[in-house]
Amino acid sequence: MNILIVEDDTVIADAIGITLSQAGYHHVHTKTIEEALNELSHSHIDAVLLDINLPDGDGTRLTRLIRKSYLPAPILVISGNSRVDDRITALGAGADGYLTKPFDRYELLAYLEAIIRRANGHASALIQAGNMTMDLSRNLISIDGKFVPLTQKEYQIVHLLCMRKGAVLSKESFIAHIYGGIDEPDSKIIDVFVCKLRRKLEKSGLKSAKIDTVWGQGYVLRDEDANEEQIAV
Repeated sequence: MNILIVEDDTVIADAIGITLSQAGYHHVHTKTIEEALNELSHSHIDAVLLDINLPDGDGTRLTRLIRKSYLPAPILVISGNSRVDDRITALGAGADGYLTKPFDRYELLAYLEAIIRRANGHASALIQAGNMTMDLSRNLISIDGKFVPLTQKEYQIVHLLCMRKGAVLSKESFIAHIYGGIDEPDSKIIDVFVCKLRRKLEKSGLKSAKIDTVWGQGYVLRDEDANEEQIAV
């Protein structure tokens, strides 16, 4: 996933970036509202970590602009302002969460994962697809309760499919999710990854769910009973 950090303090931004990288996230750093808007208009962003006090204005202004543009990325405000009024203003502008500086790195990751889950319609840290379970809190995939060993890229593909279950995802969206704009390969590599992933999941006993190919569009994770309902309709 690609996270946008909007923070004018380079030391804080670098610390957040290291935390995100260690957790497997890609990130982009901007220092102003103008730079952030430019990044949002040209890149796929999965979530925004936003400081309030920026050189060219209040971060809540950026929050309002994002919401007025109907951009779906969830927003977590990270601010040194701890007053209740500041929290109310940020949340009222459209932020999905508010974290006060200083903060623990694990607290940051917990907040971030929570707003991403909620933005994709998942209140729980567990996502079910057939007899497969993704535990977002531990970054684990299991089938019938048994751990399924996956490579990092295989896990990232399953992660995106589970978070957007039922939605057709383009190869480009997988490339952005896995590589985050760094040394991106040809999109055909996704076909190879998905082929190997399917075999591994089937061998591990996956039932009642499958990764379907939608020709010319991409891939989708569906529960098989959902397929049957569509056919019946």
